Amino acid sequence: MKSLFDSEYRALVIGASGSIGQAFVHAVQADPHCLHVESVSRSNSSGFDLLESASVAAQAAASAGLGPYHLIVDATGALTIEGVVPEKSLAAVRPDIFVKAFQINAIGPLMVLRDFAPLLAPGPSIYAKLSARVGSIADNRKGGWYGYRASKAALNMFLQTAAIELQRKQPELRVVALQPGTVRSSLSQPFVAGVAQLLDPAESVAGMLTALRGLPARHGAQFVDYQGQEIPW
Repeated sequence: MKSLFDSEYRALVIGASGSIGQAFVHAVQADPHCLHVESVSRSNSSGFDLLESASVAAQAAASAGLGPYHLIVDATGALTIEGVVPEKSLAAVRPDIFVKAFQINAIGPLMVLRDFAPLLAPGPSIYAKLSARVGSIADNRKGGWYGYRASKAALNMFLQTAAIELQRKQPELRVVALQPGTVRSSLSQPFVAGVAQLLDPAESVAGMLTALRGLPARHGAQFVDYQGQEIPW
């Protein structure tokens, strides 16, 4: 893999215990330009809980000493909520599941962004968050999946809004919503029937890192897939 940056850098991966998060950690560790990779997850970080804003702030404070970071990846998220799969119809909509989906896929990541963005290094840097193609309003052709679609669309709006604010002080910062493709994992297993291209986590991450390297600094957030193709909001 060609190095993500042209000089030495530090990286931080949040949600590092998931299939894609682990693959990000391994890929960046293999980059000789990377001086350090900080891994954050519920399993390897004391008290970190995406749904508890105090624990997110505490983890950011604990991670600050090994920064600043030129690359921060938030690989958190959930598709199945409390055993409930995405809805196929309006009749299946449950407000309690909606609330949890927004907490995990939008509000929690926004708190992560709020507390970890100050750890970004000045100059060229990247804040990347796993999103989903189904969060694109313009690309919605099949319907269904109300809670997941809406929570990812909300996430994308949060990223766009934060990018505008953060880039006022850090114009070389790239804030990116990433579509990883359909990746072979426990999260995607119930939904892979009929998928034309099922990716290994390492393959998806290699594509996303290549896409990130090729992105120019640009006003606002960017929404791209693992092949580097731009996705409409």
